[in-house]
Amino acid sequence: MVKRHVVGAHYGLRDWLVQRVTAVIMLVYTIGVVAFILCANGASFEAWQALFACASVKIGTTIAILALLWHAWVGLRDIWMDYLQHVGLRLTMHVLTLLWLLGSLIYMVKVVWGVA
Repeated sequence: MVKRHVVGAHYGLRDWLVQRVTAVIMLVYTIGVVAFILCANGASFEAWQALFACASVKIGTTIAILALLWHAWVGLRDIWMDYLQHVGLRLTMHVLTLLWLLGSLIYMVKVVWGVA
């Protein structure tokens, strides 16, 4: 029996699952925010401040943003791997994407957790 050699990164199932799980996390968070908007009916700035001062909302927001960043990484990485044939350009785009996502993560920590 001849062993078949398959090339590629073999990310398929894991990436598919990550995309679905992170999408569900973002959907649940979005539904929660929309529910607050609908129930708050013209909430003041102080009401929004009080909502996001709650530790559980901060944790939920952090989880939702981490899911968004992971979702973006998987999607953009797949786009770069599929459509950029030149290895140097693909590596450059991977690095720029990672730097952008890292910057977004740092900014998220600053905004959500109030780190000055």
